[in-house]
Amino acid sequence: DRLFQWKPQPNNPFVLSLKQQGVATRNEFDSRAEHVMTQFAEQRFNSKLYYENKNFAKYVSLVPTSAHTGEGIPDMLALLVKLTQDRLTGQLMYLSELECTVLEVKVVEGLGTTIDVILSNGVLHEGDRIVVCGLDGPIVTTVRALLTPQPMRELRVKSAYVHHKEIKAAMGVKITAPGLEKTIAGSRMLVVGPDDDEEELMEEVMTDIAQLHDAVAKQPRGVWVQASTLGSLEALLEFLRTSKIPVFDINIGPVHKRDVTRASTMLEKAKEYAVMLCFDVKIDKDAQEMADELGIKVFTADIIYHLFDAFTAHQAALTEARRRELAPEAVFPCVLKMVRDAVFNKRDPIIIGIDV
Repeated sequence: DRLFQWKPQPNNPFVLSLKQQGVATRNEFDSRAEHVMTQFAEQRFNSKLYYENKNFAKYVSLVPTSAHTGEGIPDMLALLVKLTQDRLTGQLMYLSELECTVLEVKVVEGLGTTIDVILSNGVLHEGDRIVVCGLDGPIVTTVRALLTPQPMRELRVKSAYVHHKEIKAAMGVKITAPGLEKTIAGSRMLVVGPDDDEEELMEEVMTDIAQLHDAVAKQPRGVWVQASTLGSLEALLEFLRTSKIPVFDINIGPVHKRDVTRASTMLEKAKEYAVMLCFDVKIDKDAQEMADELGIKVFTADIIYHLFDAFTAHQAALTEARRRELAPEAVFPCVLKMVRDAVFNKRDPIIIGIDV
């Protein structure tokens, strides 16, 4: 986009577009590419233009693209497909063992509470008995219907669904079944087979959230953290860890009064941490009223950085308020120097001249 006299070829592969340019433009491109590769080298990364790269393990591939004309996008897609097929063959290979992840929990008119899942491996059948991770423990239910969107549509677009008796991986599927209201998005979904122990699968499906609880370094003084899915909670906790913000406890799903009650214990320990950081979750009306009464600050956002900004602004406001409150009692230090030959009284009281 910054090359002088570049002749745009909308949505064209970059290599073909480059051949259509003048000598001066190609020379300028070579110069800019060398500069970018030098910057990568300063960060200890070997890099090459993707069409010159013969060793993808040793060199980072650079794909020139334009957000304005779409040039280079075909190159990027082709490179992604090539690297995936060459280097991720094992992960791409189909397996008969079921592997399924819950993406979203939705209430759909006429269907009730449904879950959108990604079926990565295996086969799902209508009538299968499934086990999912729930807010109050494992949920065991039976698949009522397997639904997919119309061809060339996606699950988020409202339209008539196609019903299936069975679905083979890989596929995005909407599942209707009773009792899915408290399913945790981001967790695994297991199917109870003829030889499986249902109790064991119930314990296994809850290990994801149990491991997350164990991995969090909970502090006696810290903030309350709540998110909509397992993945978003992990991302938020990692961000707070790197930002050195202590965490008192965590939860997944909408914020209810019981969450506010547990967070309110921080009012006695450390009032500055009597805060709930809620990422992409709904706040129950009663919970919000209770938080306002108790003096718990509830921050909500759909972007992690906005939560961080709100919390740091709150901390700064508390510090400033405390500074103003203690100002009358504070004795501020100063740097002073005695003035030579300016001693007016040697005792009771000592009176001397000084420069402050």
